[in-house]
Amino acid sequence: MGQPVREYLLTLCVTAAVTYLLTGPVRKFAIAAGAMPEIRARDVHREPTPRLGGIAMFGGLCAGLLVASHLTNLKSVFENSNEPRALLSGAALIWILGVLDDKWGVDALVKLGGQMIAAGVMVLQGLTILWIPIPGVGTVSLTPMQGTLLTVALVVITINAVNFVDGLDGLASGMVCIAAAAFFMYAYRMWFGYGIEAAAPATLFSVVLMGMCLGFLPHNMHPARIFMGDSGSMLIGLVMAAGAVSVTGQVDPDLLNQKAGGLREATHAMVPVYIPLLLPLTVIAVPVADLILAIVRRTWQGQSPFAADRGHLHHRLLEIGHSHSRAVLIMYFWSALIAFGAVAYSVNNASMWIVLGIVLLSAVGLVLLLLPRFSPRAPRWAERMVPPRYRRVVRTVLVPSAERAEEDAAEAAEGEREPVPAGINGATAIGDRSRFVDHRRAGSHH
Repeated sequence: MGQPVREYLLTLCVTAAVTYLLTGPVRKFAIAAGAMPEIRARDVHREPTPRLGGIAMFGGLCAGLLVASHLTNLKSVFENSNEPRALLSGAALIWILGVLDDKWGVDALVKLGGQMIAAGVMVLQGLTILWIPIPGVGTVSLTPMQGTLLTVALVVITINAVNFVDGLDGLASGMVCIAAAAFFMYAYRMWFGYGIEAAAPATLFSVVLMGMCLGFLPHNMHPARIFMGDSGSMLIGLVMAAGAVSVTGQVDPDLLNQKAGGLREATHAMVPVYIPLLLPLTVIAVPVADLILAIVRRTWQGQSPFAADRGHLHHRLLEIGHSHSRAVLIMYFWSALIAFGAVAYSVNNASMWIVLGIVLLSAVGLVLLLLPRFSPRAPRWAERMVPPRYRRVVRTVLVPSAERAEEDAAEAAEGEREPVPAGINGATAIGDRSRFVDHRRAGSHH
């Protein structure tokens, strides 16, 4: 078993290295090609940033699959299954669509059609849901039409969920990497733990997906030097959906029943995949929740579900006072809790310690979410050791100079001062800065 692990590690390192090395040249190409759109009202960044990071991620995907196809244990995945080629075909289509959107912009309905075509191409090459394990009923075989519709729906939902959450530096790539790590643990256990060969493609897809995200993250962490754009967000969403379809719709529950040693053990093993939609929804529960809330919010307000706004979960974290980096880490925390909690529960769902641990960590997450509401202030003796937002603000009344008096009079005539936007380093929330004083009026020399 050690050799497959080493081969997976090699595939991961090659994918990450190729993605990392390609991102720098891709950034220069994006700047030269003019793929630096103007800052929109809903954007958080304050400087034009190049997109097209998906080009480097697609290069990493191709390199990872190429290396895996020549390794002793992993090449059997390519010999016994057509799913890797199906993934590469669908990924190429969705990547081309994303590149066109990053450079020239593509209508939302056209993108939706392109996503469905990419999913259809994978279905035609065998990457589709064949059956559904339903509690109390058993394994239900799907007709080709039912399997196609369910597969296309799952792929489109996953792609758009990842695309919707791509709003902060490093957010989408980090969350997908966490989900892919949890997915790898589950698929690897099914392949080598129970000897089910049908789980091998999903295990490979998870490793390649982790490498793509890890290689791109150093360039995308705040402040980001390049964005993945739709060419990257839709690509990693499709790869994740392909792994979910492979492990949930291709693995025969009856075979798992035999390998696990009985109906009770098989039932415990299949907890996260009793319904094929459950596993992908658990590993990317936060993006899917954001997607559903966005659709409900926009429809309720009489807008198109595809209309962009600033009501996403990461925007709300910034509005309540979290910094850019802290908002991203909080989203990481919840993604890891849900994804790894689902995997741990599938391994031993009879253990109360796992349930108690998930509940305790959920309480910690709620405290982190509400932390800015408490507005903590450090004691005076410790003010030099904490960030400025935790220091006590002393208002000093000074007699204004003649020049300052003229400026104040001009401002009073023009009306209230305009709020200062968030800095490029994201140290403050988006919105009014009324809780910060004007240091010039406070007599500060900084």
